[in-house]
Amino acid sequence: MKKYKIPVSVLVVIYTPDLQVLLIERADRPGFWQSVTGSQDEDENLRQTALREVAEETGLDAQAGVLTDWNMQNEFEIYQEWRWRYAPGVTRNTEHVFGLCVPQPVEVTLSPREHLAYAWLPHDRAAEKVFSWSNAKVLRALPERAGAA
Repeated sequence: MKKYKIPVSVLVVIYTPDLQVLLIERADRPGFWQSVTGSQDEDENLRQTALREVAEETGLDAQAGVLTDWNMQNEFEIYQEWRWRYAPGVTRNTEHVFGLCVPQPVEVTLSPREHLAYAWLPHDRAAEKVFSWSNAKVLRALPERAGAA
């Protein structure tokens, strides 16, 4: 029996105290830049999902930084080309936002199956570069959110 993705995900903004942001380029859509994202697995809470996705996509241990649940949610329509990953009839996803503050830009180890490149950019430039409106919205809110962390 085919396992479908759960239409609940995390978006983890990895940033430094001076608001530089890590972006990663999707392997399945070259030119599409984003923060760390990923779907929740069964029997996993959202924090566990965030920790797992950061490790899988960057090789970083999120517990070594300050991982904060921003208590923000975005709901969006799943891109048509990715709907086959979800159960029939599922068209919307709820994304939960986390921030991970690290002391300085660090080298990351990308999963080549998922990502081609990474870059550290000032948060405002990062917001202009990402393909997703929800990612851009969160990056624009970073100065306020980082001050509350």
